[in-house]
Amino acid sequence: MQKFRLISSFSLLSLILFSIVPQFSFADEKSSEKEKDDDYYQMMKLFADTYEQIERNYVKDIDRRILVEAAIRGMVEELDQYSNYISPKDLSRFNQVVEQEFGGIGIQVHIDENNGRRLTVMTPLPGTPAYKAGIRAGDVIDTIEGKSTKGFTLPEAIKTLKGRAGESVSISVIHKGSEEAIPLTVTRELIHVATVLGDTYKSDDSWDYMLDKKEKIGYIRLTHFSRHSAEELQAAIEELKKQGMKALILDLRFNPGGLLSQATEISDMFIKSGKIVSTEGRNSRNRKWEATSEGTYDGFPMAILVNRYSASASEIVSACLQDHKRAVIVGERTWGKGSVQNVIELEEGDSALKLTTASYHRPSGKNIHRFPGAKDSDVWGVTPDDKYRLRLTDEELEAFGEYRRNRDILDHNAKLDTEFKDKQLDLALDYIKSALNEKTKPEAKQEAKKPEKKPAEKDATPAKKAAALPQPAKAPLVIQTT
Repeated sequence: MQKFRLISSFSLLSLILFSIVPQFSFADEKSSEKEKDDDYYQMMKLFADTYEQIERNYVKDIDRRILVEAAIRGMVEELDQYSNYISPKDLSRFNQVVEQEFGGIGIQVHIDENNGRRLTVMTPLPGTPAYKAGIRAGDVIDTIEGKSTKGFTLPEAIKTLKGRAGESVSISVIHKGSEEAIPLTVTRELIHVATVLGDTYKSDDSWDYMLDKKEKIGYIRLTHFSRHSAEELQAAIEELKKQGMKALILDLRFNPGGLLSQATEISDMFIKSGKIVSTEGRNSRNRKWEATSEGTYDGFPMAILVNRYSASASEIVSACLQDHKRAVIVGERTWGKGSVQNVIELEEGDSALKLTTASYHRPSGKNIHRFPGAKDSDVWGVTPDDKYRLRLTDEELEAFGEYRRNRDILDHNAKLDTEFKDKQLDLALDYIKSALNEKTKPEAKQEAKKPEKKPAEKDATPAKKAAALPQPAKAPLVIQTT
């Protein structure tokens, strides 16, 4: 057994050095190149020797994969906070975040601390199997596959409820105000989590995107930049146009980012020409995205809401529309993430490496990325326009989060909070109404042109998926969709 391990370690060293050997065969004779090759060899030998010593002599047997994955994570941790290794067990979850699609029953759940830590439905998603089965907000999921959920952690519950589309899951629910557990068998479907939301639900359980019906002011929230976000946003705007929309507020608060291709496509919806964003990398070709005139939504004033948790793709859109003077930015300075990650498949797709490969730059050329040690006086992030800067305190931010979560619950019997004031939204409305009342700009009177659907922009690196960007901060209340 020891001999096998020794041979295995030597094989590992040979495998690691395989890509180095050609360099010795075809390397330039310059001494600097030879020193570089020698350094590669020594570093790889150090790794192989360490691996061999741990495998042979550590006090207990340890799984080889654990060792290798730990080494990979150690390397990636030395890079930046946005690069990371995605193991086979984490890859499915990662892809679900990127695609916003998974096999499940279509509910948002959380552990209710005020109800004995029971697994509780936050809200069903409209049109999903759970919605059709009569599961309602506030229901307690008492059992899953005959097993009590008491003591379940949220990840355990999510793992049990999710599964392949077409497969059934047996649960029992206790409706709010009742003590009877009702058994249900629900067939899982492919759940698409919408990233484009309105302010409240209409009577038919679809989102209402018209915030002010008298002034015809539309309001759209974009929660992520996932695979279908541009398509969803276009559908929402078309719906608003049919209702006579005269102005639009795009809410990117708490949006952590997402696919670069979606950020460029959405930016392109609102400007006719000019640079949207550019990327530069050490070992990847520089790219620049330009807007096209076809399908542009214009002829109406627009405001974009951002806060300190708006990041990456959110910053691409807000910076682009600010630089082109297409929209006024309202709220507070954004997170400051100006780097692009590519997802590189490993092990023939069983695992992946999310690696920072480039930085992006706004049309004006100003920096967005907040580097370690950056000061408030430095240039980073997207700063709202003058007179429209309003930073909420942590307490106000928490109160807003609670207000927003309650409005997102699909329950027509619930009483909505009419006392809470969203100060940042009110500030955006002040700008929109003043722009609508301004008589001096003839283009403000023009009706928005009906757009043609723009072709989807390809990701920055061919044959590689642009990465979903990480959430900058965790919300106090943990809610997951299944």
